Amino acid sequence: MQSRQGIIEIFSTFVQFEGDVFSRWVSDPKLRRSMLNCLLKSNQEETEAFWAIYWHRIWHQQASQLAAAHISAYLQEVCYWVARKMKMNLPGKYSVADFFQTAIARIDKVLKGFNPQLSSNLKIYAEYAFSNVIKDWLRKRQEVDMCTDWGLLHKLSQKRLVESLRQAGYNSSTIASYVLAYLCFLQLYAPNDAATAHKLVKPDNATLQAIAKLYNTERLSRLNSPTPVCTPESLETWLLACAKAVRSFQYPTSVSIDTPLPGQETGELLDIMTGNFQESVLTEIIAQEEAETIAARSTQIKAVLSDALRKLDTKEQALLQAYYQQGLTQQQIAQQLGVKQYTVSRSLTRVKRTLLLALAEWSQQKLHTPLKSDVIDSMSNALEEWLVAHYCSPLVSSSEDSHHDF
Repeated sequence: MQSRQGIIEIFSTFVQFEGDVFSRWVSDPKLRRSMLNCLLKSNQEETEAFWAIYWHRIWHQQASQLAAAHISAYLQEVCYWVARKMKMNLPGKYSVADFFQTAIARIDKVLKGFNPQLSSNLKIYAEYAFSNVIKDWLRKRQEVDMCTDWGLLHKLSQKRLVESLRQAGYNSSTIASYVLAYLCFLQLYAPNDAATAHKLVKPDNATLQAIAKLYNTERLSRLNSPTPVCTPESLETWLLACAKAVRSFQYPTSVSIDTPLPGQETGELLDIMTGNFQESVLTEIIAQEEAETIAARSTQIKAVLSDALRKLDTKEQALLQAYYQQGLTQQQIAQQLGVKQYTVSRSLTRVKRTLLLALAEWSQQKLHTPLKSDVIDSMSNALEEWLVAHYCSPLVSSSEDSHHDF
């Protein structure tokens, strides 16, 4: 993969695959014009890191899809190399392109999880976030692929079902009927063995009739609008529609931003993304003073975590080095130590909790930050990002012995 040159290309071009490998960079004309306008209005040369933080700020303030598209373009290389690494470590039926499209389609997770007040390096955070997105996707995919439709309904939460049906385009009245049918199904048809619940087969006719009868009784008091009587046949159709909606919701089809609008031969999705975006971007640009504050805070965080890292004992430092610098999996570390994988997992969690506590105490003392759940999540993300960056640093790699004993 050849590197992109220039701010405009970095924020306006996208990976094109040929088979399962990188083919070329494809430029999006609207993103290119958007970035060109920004540069023309800027009085000084800004770095790509500056523009990444800037577009994140625009997205955060305006929920701008244009800003999200610019960041998606910016993170193309990161996503590609994460996908390549995942494919190397997890050989199987999924391709690099599969992993890439899965991760980049969930760019919202990167946007929501990144906190520029704790770190200014969006790429390092994105590497961590994309990896987690793919792992979570594989885990859910394995669960859903293993389940029959009836087993999937038993693993499902009501909240996820409602989200799936809404995403599928059902109206509120239909959703209410489907959810009631699902609840009646859960009440009258349970697997005999929890271990084999994912292989649950279709209910027999007598059970379907009983579920339909319960639904017809409950609908009179639980549904706001009058609905027709449900038959066993229609009940089965509704439940299978629920399972289909859930599978589609778990694995949505990726849509390119240059896809023609539905029902039209011309026009692109990006045409409707720019409506709420203010052209006077430089009036909203991140002030240079704020950028300097963020950089200074990043330096302070680095110092706090470096000090906390030095206070760890030798075995704890060696564990972090093996996991982050040498790139060993938890299973590989466990094999070296002659212990179970969960023992390594617990040790890593304990060590990172120690570092997180140091960061939290500093934040309370220096920034007077209330330690709410979203703040802790941001700190945890910042810690993970810092560990990745710290152990990938050439200075760390050259100064630390890669053969420490645990």
